[in-house]
Amino acid sequence: EEQLVESGGGLVQAGGSLNLSCTASGFVADFDDYVMGWFRQTSGKEREGVSCISWSGASTHYSESVKGRFTISRDNVNFILHLQMTSLRPEDTANYYCAATPSNGASCSLDGDAFEYWGKGTQVTVSS
Repeated sequence: EEQLVESGGGLVQAGGSLNLSCTASGFVADFDDYVMGWFRQTSGKEREGVSCISWSGASTHYSESVKGRFTISRDNVNFILHLQMTSLRPEDTANYYCAATPSNGASCSLDGDAFEYWGKGTQVTVSS
């Protein structure tokens, strides 16, 4: 059974940093056959695509709200997706989800509907 497990969330002061990880297991295909993404959601708000990365890692996309502050990366050997978050702001507070979907090209999308597999999320809280 395919499983994505996020870790690394927590409470941090504004301006601080956190590193999120997502470990994949149970996938039939190799990890590098999948596009990966990070999404976030706050209660009462729509899910937001934060960042995505192509199967090779060569192509990445970021939402305008996190561009320049967050960095996505992947370890295709150990089946791990990372999200390095710096200069955190209170508005970054959300539950962060890892997602995966079979790759069909060299790029990726921040459209959550394009992703097939989802983790349960890790909470990030940024205090002012």
